[in-house]
Amino acid sequence: MAGVTIRDLKKVYGGVQVIHGLDLDIPDGEFVVLVGPSGCGKSTLLRMIAGLEDISTGEIRIGARQVNNLPPSERDIAMVFQNYALYPHKTVGANMGFALKMRGEDRAVIARKVARAAEILGLTPYLDRYSRALSGGQRQRVAMGRAIVRDPQVFLFDEPLSNLDAKLRVQMRTEIRELHLRLKTTTVYVTHDQIEAMTMADRIVVMQGGRIEQVGAPLELYDRPVNTFVAGFIGSPAMNMIPGTVDRGGVALADGTRLPMPPGLSLAEGRAVTYGLRPEHLLAGAEGISGRVAVVEPTGSETHVVVRADGRDLVAMFRDRVPFRPGDALILVPDAGKVHLFDGASGLRLV
Repeated sequence: MAGVTIRDLKKVYGGVQVIHGLDLDIPDGEFVVLVGPSGCGKSTLLRMIAGLEDISTGEIRIGARQVNNLPPSERDIAMVFQNYALYPHKTVGANMGFALKMRGEDRAVIARKVARAAEILGLTPYLDRYSRALSGGQRQRVAMGRAIVRDPQVFLFDEPLSNLDAKLRVQMRTEIRELHLRLKTTTVYVTHDQIEAMTMADRIVVMQGGRIEQVGAPLELYDRPVNTFVAGFIGSPAMNMIPGTVDRGGVALADGTRLPMPPGLSLAEGRAVTYGLRPEHLLAGAEGISGRVAVVEPTGSETHVVVRADGRDLVAMFRDRVPFRPGDALILVPDAGKVHLFDGASGLRLV
């Protein structure tokens, strides 16, 4: 196994720079998730690590080796794709062992490695079946098995669960995480789904516009996002963002409502700020943000209530069953100890 080191990495397509001087250290054995909106550069970065995209400038190292100019076959990586990329005319066992066969491995060695991977992934009963006869989840396991048998230094996953239904995605998230804990192979995983990122990663790399916005453990990003982009991207439902102005030790909103300032913070009067509140940190009360219920979304374990206040939709999350109906007047009270405050101009975190 080996870590991955990226230094001042840039990618230019036809004169347009899409990756802007990235630096990233992925220690040996870590599970890192690259997450961000479509077009942020996460898949391009993964493909550059794999050798499927050329590097414009910068450096990538896998372990001690610089791999900038090495073909994918010589980088000692294994990649699992979104579309599985299986051979439909080959059996599960043949698909899993194909790379080893091309490498000239002994038949007995291939059979042993395929059997081990099949046992880990619960594929032993399917080794003689053709991949075209399998379900989506089974095909994804075969693709993972094909990666495991190569015993690479680094696993690369490119949105591997996006073609699966919701229930199977949850199951496969667990299986991939358990697989990593068992094999302890360095893993770089790309997804646009921040729930996948939160539940699977040792560390998350949040990207936007070909740049890294923040790197950290899932709860670190959730509790202390460095800017409004990360705050709005990490968390479901998303953080509520309310523009305001510092006024008499609090924050005044456009409609005149004053909200409490986070404890221990003092800012200049009149400064523009963005007041951030997670949905679970808004309570129903008698003094706060006045609005009317627009939508009630019961999920079973909790209820999401969308409140329209001064032309802005805010989402509150209640753990208990609530009697609210669309059209009801509702006052939302922020938990002052849980407020996230950002600079109104730059979007950077103040507290």
